[in-house]
Amino acid sequence: MRKRIIGLLMAFTLANSLVMLTGCGSNPASDSELDHLGRIQRDGKLVIAMEGQWAPWTYHDESGELVGYDTEVGRAIADKLGVQAEFVEGEWDGLFTGLDGGRYDCIINGVEITPERKEKYDFTTAYAYIKTALVVADDNTDITSFEDLEGKLTSNSLGSTYADLAVKYGADVQNVDTLSETIDMVLSGRVDATLNAEVSFYDYLAEHPDAPIKIVALTEDASEVSIPLVKGSDNDTLRAAIDQAILELAVDGKLTELSEKYFGADISQE
Repeated sequence: MRKRIIGLLMAFTLANSLVMLTGCGSNPASDSELDHLGRIQRDGKLVIAMEGQWAPWTYHDESGELVGYDTEVGRAIADKLGVQAEFVEGEWDGLFTGLDGGRYDCIINGVEITPERKEKYDFTTAYAYIKTALVVADDNTDITSFEDLEGKLTSNSLGSTYADLAVKYGADVQNVDTLSETIDMVLSGRVDATLNAEVSFYDYLAEHPDAPIKIVALTEDASEVSIPLVKGSDNDTLRAAIDQAILELAVDGKLTELSEKYFGADISQE
């Protein structure tokens, strides 16, 4: 894995060097000639959309500061691009609408790559790998696998990978916005189960060790977590620049450091 990352990093570096050499001696581009990356660098900021309430990915600490794995990854990527990170928080189902409308440059919010999303968006190199967990109340003996969701009620954000997976297995999904809300609904008996990233549940249990919930199943394969961008040639150089930034953060150990800080394990590696 490390040799593959280094090889890709060298390729991206060479490609970017050739682009810079090609541009030497030319006049500065007008606004109409700038692509998305050019406009970001002109404005000096990368506008990043995220929920801001999904620990440990993106949330507010006790002082109110926006922190989390995705928050720090976003800042590190912006720094690699030579700009400042500007975070805009919103509910999950509105993040992609904002991206489509040009209000954000990208979304960094634990977004998993799916075939359906790839049809509409371009994705960067993965920066994390996660499995989905199925969680029920401690005293629930009816649900022990994803197949047991047939005809059951779950709580998740509509349009999320977790809601889609629940529907795939025959569950009805009740829309909620935060992980805490989904678990509260399980504990109160208003729903039968909830699905989310395995590492997010472990983080919740670390904060609430007496919570009467349990993980009863995990997806077999890990999903790739990536950064979606609007499709089109306007984003070609931005995607390449973010890819290179992610590769550099992987090679220098920054992704591992942040993973261990927020998850207690390295989720940046397959």
